[in-house]
Amino acid sequence: MRNGRGNICLFLLVIFAGIILGGFIGEYLGKLPFLTWLKFGRELGLTQPLILDIGFLKLTFALTIKFTLGGIIGLIIAIFAYRKL
Repeated sequence: MRNGRGNICLFLLVIFAGIILGGFIGEYLGKLPFLTWLKFGRELGLTQPLILDIGFLKLTFALTIKFTLGGIIGLIIAIFAYRKL
């Protein structure tokens, strides 16, 4: 039997893989005329990087997340796959 931390790590890994694979599949299949809806989505995050310059150190922060229907479908499939494990 796995401990609680192992379950959480496996769950996050499966979810992350599902989102990435769904996004890739949606991006490539979205090029087909009847599957263009898979690429539909929204990009959220910092459009311009946040720069912190303190003289001797310069830090640049940026984070952008792109949500697409393909990624959401991949997420749902990953949740079902995890429940079957």
